[in-house]
Amino acid sequence: MSTSVVPGVSGVDRARLRTLLELEQAQFAERNPRSAAAYRSADSLFGRVPMTWMNKTSAHFPLYLATARGAHVTDIDGHEYVDFSLGDTGSMAGHSPAAVTEAVRRRVEDLGGLAVMLPTEQAETAGAHLASRFGLPRWSFSLTATDANRWAIRLARAVTDRPKILVNSYCYHGSVDESLIVTEPGTEGVPRPGNVGAPVAVTETSRVAEFNDLEGLERELAHGDVAAVLMEPALTNIGIVLPEPGYLDGVRELTSRYGTLLIIDETHTFCAGPGGATRTWGLNPDIITIGKAIGGGIPAGAYGLSAELADRLLSREDLDLVDMGGVGGTLAGNALSIAAVCATLGEVLTDKAFDHMHALAERFEAGVAGVIAKNKLPWSVTRLGARVEYRFADPAPRTGTEAAAVHDQELDDYLHTYLANRGILMTPFHNMALMSPATTEQDVDLHTRHFAAAVAELVPTQATR
Repeated sequence: MSTSVVPGVSGVDRARLRTLLELEQAQFAERNPRSAAAYRSADSLFGRVPMTWMNKTSAHFPLYLATARGAHVTDIDGHEYVDFSLGDTGSMAGHSPAAVTEAVRRRVEDLGGLAVMLPTEQAETAGAHLASRFGLPRWSFSLTATDANRWAIRLARAVTDRPKILVNSYCYHGSVDESLIVTEPGTEGVPRPGNVGAPVAVTETSRVAEFNDLEGLERELAHGDVAAVLMEPALTNIGIVLPEPGYLDGVRELTSRYGTLLIIDETHTFCAGPGGATRTWGLNPDIITIGKAIGGGIPAGAYGLSAELADRLLSREDLDLVDMGGVGGTLAGNALSIAAVCATLGEVLTDKAFDHMHALAERFEAGVAGVIAKNKLPWSVTRLGARVEYRFADPAPRTGTEAAAVHDQELDDYLHTYLANRGILMTPFHNMALMSPATTEQDVDLHTRHFAAAVAELVPTQATR
């Protein structure tokens, strides 16, 4: 086997990588016959899975869930894993935390009424939790962050009477149509590759600027047709891209100058602290959207409004915000979701829990950085609160387009499969690791040991180069 390193951004021998990947995928198939059989027999499901993104797997078929508690899951073949994916943030509170389980049990068994078109008193408590954490005083609930973003966009268009939404290239806002646009030199943006069934050309609804590019943002805002900038305060799903000093303040200044609303999507950046990046970095948005983690594993999303914006909207007699406005959903704000939100925010994802999670993330980051340095790899590791990401580039990308350009699917697949074969689950879309209140130092150290072993297999030692 050759040990020469082929020049390239990832700094690894591609032939060696392919050989190791094939070996790990073969081991994965041998270890997981019941999951493989379940996948083969799922004829009634579109793509053989209940949701098509579950086909994002490094080893040709997904693992099937048996049980999940705390920071660990067990598959139907009986293998236990440390779970650093945590439902891609949906289980940031850990799997089935006791307070959420009890709140859900009480709602189901003692109180009932899971789908009733009546509010519960608990909803005010849930809204107050969000207002206290994120600073905006008026909140409404959805079932997903995607829905929250869609409704926030409609409200922004209504109150500004402008048609377009501006997003960052390679941002993540769920399946919102307006967000599926990326930059391309010499254009006003192009559809993100792979988009499915767009209702109209995305340039009709959207403008796009690179993250960390204030000049590009101002150039697009100067057209005067942007209702809102919808952004993550740090890019996440393309790999963590942190804001440069002054960038977020510049975004707020420019949006205010051009009469554009600022919508901050905290769905993934909630990991930055108890009030997300908004509180941690002192941001001042007009609207905040969030989902996933706030329900402790139960579907829940929400959007919050500034008092001034809420009053402007409610004073508009021409807007039907009750029925035909498209800002509802029969199951939004249901009693079960509200109970889960109250328990998650009130008892699980506390300030103390975030202190624990951040300390573990620092330990995870240090372990990965040590392996990268020891092997002299052109890789980097980035931390955002309780979330850590390793990238196959150094320095780390500063825009979404740069992050997309250094993506290495083959290397991702090797590391993910290697780790899964040794009892560690990473987020299948990228190399994200998230800490929960139930995660331990032992869990983190297990990853460091096996990550080091995976790299040692891949990268020859100095003596053999």
